[in-house]
Amino acid sequence: MKKSRFAYLAISLSLVTILVTGFALKSDEFFLIKKNFTIFSEVFQEVSTRYVDDVDPEKLMRHGITSMLEKLDPYTVLFDEADTQNMEILTTGRYAGVGIEVGARSGKLVIVAPIEGYSAYRRGIRSGDVILDVDGISVQNLNVEDLQLLIRGEVGSTLKLTIERLGIDEPLIFELTRELIDVNNISYSGFLDELKKIGYISLSRFGQNTAQELRIAIDELEKEGDLQGLVLDLRNNPGGLLDEAVRTVDLFVGPRIEVVKTQGKSIESSFSSQTESPVFYDGPLVILQNNGSASSSEIVAGALQDLDRAVVVGERSFGKGLVQIVRPLSYNVALKITTSRYYIPSGRSIQSVIYSQEEDAISQQVPDSLRNKFKTSAGRTVYDGVGIDPDVLVNRPAQSLVEVALLQQGSYFFFANEYQLNNPELKFDLNGDETFAFFKEYLEHSEFDYTTRLQRSLAQLEEEINGSEELRMQTSSAILALKSVIEQQKLTEMQANEQEIRRQLYLELISRYEGQSGRLKASLSTDPIVSKAVELIQNPTEISEMLKP
Repeated sequence: MKKSRFAYLAISLSLVTILVTGFALKSDEFFLIKKNFTIFSEVFQEVSTRYVDDVDPEKLMRHGITSMLEKLDPYTVLFDEADTQNMEILTTGRYAGVGIEVGARSGKLVIVAPIEGYSAYRRGIRSGDVILDVDGISVQNLNVEDLQLLIRGEVGSTLKLTIERLGIDEPLIFELTRELIDVNNISYSGFLDELKKIGYISLSRFGQNTAQELRIAIDELEKEGDLQGLVLDLRNNPGGLLDEAVRTVDLFVGPRIEVVKTQGKSIESSFSSQTESPVFYDGPLVILQNNGSASSSEIVAGALQDLDRAVVVGERSFGKGLVQIVRPLSYNVALKITTSRYYIPSGRSIQSVIYSQEEDAISQQVPDSLRNKFKTSAGRTVYDGVGIDPDVLVNRPAQSLVEVALLQQGSYFFFANEYQLNNPELKFDLNGDETFAFFKEYLEHSEFDYTTRLQRSLAQLEEEINGSEELRMQTSSAILALKSVIEQQKLTEMQANEQEIRRQLYLELISRYEGQSGRLKASLSTDPIVSKAVELIQNPTEISEMLKP
């Protein structure tokens, strides 16, 4: 009996010690917060009031906050009012605008595409229109983000958009009404084969109602065809809402299966999410991803890989395994802060970068020596610290310098404007010569050019030679010969990459006649990653073997 009392007393003392120690640690932390906050506020006050030159207190404080947050990770940031509007778009999937996608081409801000059904589309705004000003404000020195802020506003309010259109000498002014724009989570849904057996859905984001929209899209594919396999495209999907990622996985696996758990410092930042519903779709499933697939995209791909439910095809994903929440602050400011790390069913983290708060420390990729092995449900080996490695690696073909230059200078874009002006219908053969010949003529007339590495080296050499009259005389013929060789190399490069250039030209042209959805549909038939997915689904035995340890 005495022994039990002593044991009870020892346990009680241990608990008291733990509580006191925990309280002491918290007290120390609170003291350090208070101490350093007092020092910071006093320094800020002294500098603001006594520094020899005028100081903008707001800029000084924001700089201090930004510098502090930069020591953490790139996802912990302070949002001002404009940024909180962008977060609102992500979470609600809606914003007030006129229904245009804008982009930058060759130093100009242009209409990439009007969104069907909204004010800009109804009023006759076209792809390729160059934006000159918004409500009298010139956009010449603005970037895409600044322009978007000008265009957005209150539902029902109007704006005047001045544009320049090829073939019309005078600027055109459109009065547009801002409406509630629904941002699509699904950019395209359809079939990859004529027999309508292989479905394809491209998810561009994980916003509000993503999983429900995906459920409806799958249901429509099953009604329209004999769905024997599904390709879910998460390429360049930056993520979004964690709950929607869990609900997406829930469509493909049974109930009471853990999809993701998060672990953080506070109790509310640590939790586990499980599936709840019966399997909605149980056929063969292939996930497409690339380096631009991040966050919620990686949860979906990683969870379905860990559960041996899908084959992942493409490139290694981005590797973002950190969870952020948005904390509203005073004066319409908000703090987006990393509160936890998430872990997928095998127990692995996909975070690929280590962030350190130590002085002079730099962020680094998780080294191989620190990566750990984990097992999928069937016993396949997977690793943490690298994002999601695909089961089937298919890299995007590297772009040539001429391809990059054609995109940078907007050559496809502006040629498509001219073509549409002169052709009521699209007549283009990927292997034909007529339209492509017109394109090559256009490049000559627009004086398309780009600089190769050899040209830069030659220009540097010429600059050095020009300091000596004797050297210039001795090398002039050799320099001319080199320039001729370089131009010939450029022609050879154009010919070597002609098939891909034709493809990009065709996609830009078709977007003028069939919109962005038509462009995406046309791109699928020549996409090597999509082709591999189709090949796998047409060989279900190969998928089954791939999902075995």
